[in-house]
Amino acid sequence: MMLIIIKFFWHVICCSESGQSYKPISDIKMNEKKFDFWRDHSLHYLEMAFRYDRRERLQNPDGYGRRTGECGDAVEMFLCIKNGHIQSVSFDTDGCINTNACANTVAHLSEGKTIEEAWDITPEDVIEFLETLPKENYHCAELAVGAFYSALANYREHQRDSWKKPYQRKL
Repeated sequence: MMLIIIKFFWHVICCSESGQSYKPISDIKMNEKKFDFWRDHSLHYLEMAFRYDRRERLQNPDGYGRRTGECGDAVEMFLCIKNGHIQSVSFDTDGCINTNACANTVAHLSEGKTIEEAWDITPEDVIEFLETLPKENYHCAELAVGAFYSALANYREHQRDSWKKPYQRKL
C-alpha cells in the first residue's frame, strides 16, 4: 500500500512540474509484479530447498569438506564412497534456504558418480539445475561446490595417505 501512495505522489509531482494533469491513482499502472515464492520458483528449486533427508553430520566420513562464504553461511559436506563411486553425500549448513538448495543439488548431482566425474560438477551446473536461484545468491552455489571439492580432496588425501584417517579429528 505504501508503494502505491509513494508512486501516486511521485506521479503528481512529476506531472505538475511538466505542466501535465495527473491521472487518478486507479490509472497508474503497476509495472512491478510481486514475486510469488511458491509459483515463481521451479519444482527443482522447491524440492532442493525444502529437502532435509540429506542434512546430517556423519561421524566417520570417507571425505569431509567445509567452506564459509563471505555472507557468513557455512556448508559442511560428508562423503561415503564405495568401490570408487559416491554412494551418498550428506551435509550440514547454517545458511539460508538458497544455501540449503545448492548443497542438496550438489548431493543430488554427485550421488552414483565416480570421483573423477564428481570433479566436473560446477556452480553453473547447480544454478542450471535449480533454474530459479536468484542471481544475488549465485555465491551459494559456489559455496556448496567449494565444500564438495574440499571433501573430494580430503578423500583423495586419505587414499594417498591412508594412515591419516584413523587420526582425523572427530567431526
